[in-house]
Order: sequence, then C-alpha cells, then structure tokens
Amino acid sequence: MIRRTVRQGELSRVVPECCGLVWTALKGQQVKAGRNIAIYWDGAIRLEAGVELLGPFADTGEVVTSATPGGLVATLTHFGPYGKMGSAHAAILEWCKSGGYRPAGPSWEVYGHWEESWNKDPSLIRTDIFYQISEAVTHG
Repeated sequence: MIRRTVRQGELSRVVPECCGLVWTALKGQQVKAGRNIAIYWDGAIRLEAGVELLGPFADTGEVVTSATPGGLVATLTHFGPYGKMGSAHAAILEWCKSGGYRPAGPSWEVYGHWEESWNKDPSLIRTDIFYQISEAVTHG
C-alpha cells in the first residue's frame, strides 16, 4: 500500500497511480498479487491504495504492507463506472441507518482486474465496497 492524504477530486488520479507503483514494487520482488484496493481511513481522505498480496512482501520505500480492518462490515457490490459509485455508497449508509448500524471507521473499495469488455460496456465493471460498522446505541 501507499499512503496519501488527498482531496475528493484527486481520487480518480491518485488511486490508479498508487496501485501502479505498488504493482511495480511487487513485480520487482516477484510477488503474486490479487485485485487493487483503496482504503479510506477518514473524511480527510487519508488513503491507502495498493494490491491484495498473495505472498510475502518486504516493504520498500513508500510501498508498505497493510491490511483492511477487521470487525463487522456492511458490503455492497457495485456494477458500473467508478464515477457512479456514489449511489452505492449512499445505499450502504441508508441500509446502516435503517438497520440500526453506524459507520465506525474506514471504508474501502476492491476493484476487479480490468477486462477488455469493460471498455465497451462499463456496466460490467465490478467494485466491492465495504464499510466498517457498529450497532447504533439507542437510549430510550
């Protein structure tokens, strides 16, 4: 993962850039890896972007090992262009509200490996979205 603090408008550039840098470091160590991932630690957009590791990796420069948080999560799979994921995030937050849960930490997105067919039909692009949650405390 590579750690950055970015503005919302920079995400579409910074996430792929960081994932590319991580892939370069992994290839240098001949490490097998999975899908790209971005963890959003807070509203100031403290970000970690990188790749799922499928083997050991030694930190090098700004590329460091990390992990998604453990615990209870709400998840949703979004099919469609990345720029349309706002409605998926809103749906998770609405589900939390209606079910008595609240966001309790970071959220993250796991991106499928790019497929040629997605260039012709962006509705096929798959992104898995996760929010760390906890049960809402109610006083009555």
